[in-house]
Amino acid sequence: MQIPRSIPGGRPRIGVPVRLTSSSDPDPRVAEANALFEYIVDLLREGGGEPVLLTAAVIGDCGIAAALESLDGVVLPGGGDLDPGLYGEARGGACYDVNPAQDAMDAEVARQAIDAGLPLLGICRGHQLLNVLYGGTLVQDMAAGTVAHREPTPAHGAGPWAWHEVAVQAGSKVAALYGGGSGAVSVKIASGHHQAVARVAGALRVTAVAEDGTVEALEDPDRWVASVQWHPEALELSPAERLAPFRAFVEVCRARG
Repeated sequence: MQIPRSIPGGRPRIGVPVRLTSSSDPDPRVAEANALFEYIVDLLREGGGEPVLLTAAVIGDCGIAAALESLDGVVLPGGGDLDPGLYGEARGGACYDVNPAQDAMDAEVARQAIDAGLPLLGICRGHQLLNVLYGGTLVQDMAAGTVAHREPTPAHGAGPWAWHEVAVQAGSKVAALYGGGSGAVSVKIASGHHQAVARVAGALRVTAVAEDGTVEALEDPDRWVASVQWHPEALELSPAERLAPFRAFVEVCRARG
């Protein structure tokens, strides 16, 4: 299977590695993550891009490098927890939906996209994955603190969104996605994570933190690689708020193409 090449002047083609765990999984967080994946795909399309689903079949047939040759950018979506073995730790009991095949696919897509110079945006799990790929570590299960990062429910510990504001650093890539230009921007974020960045990878720059110090955004100062811990695709945001960062990322990819 060959992925068509991007057409100059056309819709930027943006790869999104698919989620491998079925929504029929007993843990309802899996179905929630899969629904968020679909929202991301829809928002990229609505924002002027052409989402390209990077499935195991596509990657297996042509290889990741060949698949990426046809693309103008990549989004790493949310999902289950990374295997803590990737950052040198034993797996704790709070980890869920640890899928080695997902880890391997997402990591290799990210590595090769970075090597190819493609714009890369990580969301939640994608944010955590980028920190680990660059050599950082994660908090496997966040303790309750002064900022609510999730709304606990008895069923599975990650219910409706917690909401708080985050100040994004002036001049950063994420600030630009939210219309900040050269100035700082305050973003109302949908937060639903139980893991977070622990040790920040040396090559990455922190561009947003919560009031309790949780790292909310990262970027590579030498490449268009950026990530957010929150969910800009959350349905509870207004249509304009949801669309804005994805439309801006599509334009980043268009400029690269």
